[in-house]
Amino acid sequence: MNEASQEKKRLLVKVSTMYYMDGLNQQEISERLGISRPQISRMLAAAKSEGIVQISIRNPYSEEQTYERAIAETFGIHDVIVVHVPGGDRQAIDLHVARSAAALLESAIKDRDVVGIMAGRTIATVAREIQFVGRKEVQFVPMIGGFGSDGGAWHANTNARVFAEQFRARHLLLNSPAVVASPQARELFLNESEISNVLESAKKVSHALIGIGQVSDQATIVKSGYFSDEEMNGVRAKGAVSNISTSFLNETGERVHYNGESRMIGLSIDEIRAIPNVIAVATGDDKVEAIVAALRGKCMDVLVTDMDTAKGLLDWQKKHPVR
Repeated sequence: MNEASQEKKRLLVKVSTMYYMDGLNQQEISERLGISRPQISRMLAAAKSEGIVQISIRNPYSEEQTYERAIAETFGIHDVIVVHVPGGDRQAIDLHVARSAAALLESAIKDRDVVGIMAGRTIATVAREIQFVGRKEVQFVPMIGGFGSDGGAWHANTNARVFAEQFRARHLLLNSPAVVASPQARELFLNESEISNVLESAKKVSHALIGIGQVSDQATIVKSGYFSDEEMNGVRAKGAVSNISTSFLNETGERVHYNGESRMIGLSIDEIRAIPNVIAVATGDDKVEAIVAALRGKCMDVLVTDMDTAKGLLDWQKKHPVR
């Protein structure tokens, strides 16, 4: 190395030390050394390319991020958040997943955003965990009617109200059941402007927070008493493996139409897909098949889940590829 090269390298080291170790910004280095700011910027870039500066990141989330990238690439989803709670029981895992979803929403919501909210226990936990972050004129809107006489703590109306209270925002109410007795009854409800206007608002939200349900006798729609075991078996016989809002999906993510569809009051999966930013929160081995179907059906932009479920999703996709 000739003398000129040595001096150049010495200067690159000096500039890099001042920037990375001493905490000076480029303008301050420029003033101290009498070198223009654009030159300082080029020197810092050269220091990286020549190996003088080597950046190392201590990443305690490397395993989670490996699964996040794998799921995003496998299913073509915009983003995935995988939460790892070593040794945690189901309750602890679900709480940490809910907190991650709440943090994501806090950063995503901007002033004057309208946020669609689904029913469900997981969504209710997210609502309790979200914190006010200074956003103005935000509104939360339920995307589906109420489920039976039980479960008032996690109805979409209740969830929207809790989100609004926590976020110091406004909320709308959808004063109707999720399932009515007949198509004619549904039309009567939809002819009421206070109901139709809320559903129209739900279709125009900036963000939506949804859960994903399995198709079984443990599904919310069955436990609430709105669907009988016989009706659920009929939907399952048509190939349904996943439930989101008023809609069911088969294993490839395609919508499964069913007799009770004309009795449902809420957004369909097609209307949910049209929302700009759909965040799904779902965990549990019992929901793996349902989540995979929703991923294949492009029903969400972001998935928030736990480590074990993330592994299960990739295993399921490998063992049951779409033909």
